[in-house]
Amino acid sequence: MSTAENTILGLKLPTDPRWADLASISIQEILTDHAFCEMKAATQCVTLISRYADKEALVNALSPVVTEEWGHFRMVWAEMKKRGFGLGKQRKDEYVNMLMEREPKHGAHGEEKLLQRLMIFALIEARSCERFRLLHENLEDQSLKDFYYKFMVSEAGHYRMLIDLAEQYYTEERVREAWAWWLKTEIEVLAQLKPRGDRMH
Repeated sequence: MSTAENTILGLKLPTDPRWADLASISIQEILTDHAFCEMKAATQCVTLISRYADKEALVNALSPVVTEEWGHFRMVWAEMKKRGFGLGKQRKDEYVNMLMEREPKHGAHGEEKLLQRLMIFALIEARSCERFRLLHENLEDQSLKDFYYKFMVSEAGHYRMLIDLAEQYYTEERVREAWAWWLKTEIEVLAQLKPRGDRMH
């Protein structure tokens, strides 16, 4: 992804180009990890809805995403079965775990926690969008190129929706401040992770 395209997503650091090369020779592993990512995304939305059930705008925005993310899981699972792959076991997502570990302590409770969670999930969606674009552009299998184009478009929409949702509950200035902090934090996280072709993140 070009620097300009990363800017549109808000990302400050492009994925190491080696990731796409590694992923292209580890399709089964990538699909497996992708399936679990979609499953966890649906679960995270359900958790937010349950925790903030009194926030109507949040419930309205995230309830259809639950259905969409689970639908994505089913799409990936169908693709895996078509290729004769089993689902296997869930893998540890070091990228997501490291982001969660860096959630500011002052944001651990109350209203601030919602802002931090929306920023984390927006960041994950933005990075996923970038990775899906790399797969779309670099895979030789045309069916998979088309497959990942659809996911790229969807994740871009989720990223924007989460930022917009945050701005319904916090000032634009506060959201920008938090987003900038998370973008900087992601650079630190990525610096500690080696490119792995068997993981989406």
